[in-house]
Amino acid sequence: QVQLAESGGGLVQPGGSLRLSCVHSESLRGYGIGWFRQAPGKQRDWVATISGSFPQYAASVKGRMTISRDVAKNTVYLQINNVKPEDTAVYYCTAGTLWGQGTQVTVSS
Repeated sequence: QVQLAESGGGLVQPGGSLRLSCVHSESLRGYGIGWFRQAPGKQRDWVATISGSFPQYAASVKGRMTISRDVAKNTVYLQINNVKPEDTAVYYCTAGTLWGQGTQVTVSS
């Protein structure tokens, strides 16, 4: 079964860092993998995508977030630095029309 599974979310203080992981099926190795996030009461917004080894970022996160992938581990990462309260959201990874279940990130002191 083709799937994606996110992990790594949690409670983090403002200014802290965390790394989200998206483990995907081996059949998705050739796909671009994207990260989106959805804050409470808001639409789901694009955060970043990696196609091959080429990353792209939303303007709002560029410089604070880094997307990377480990092909051998079928995993795509999203490193978030200097987290802010507005980063609080459920983070999803996606490939094609597939979505993971999401991982909650809460930024609070």
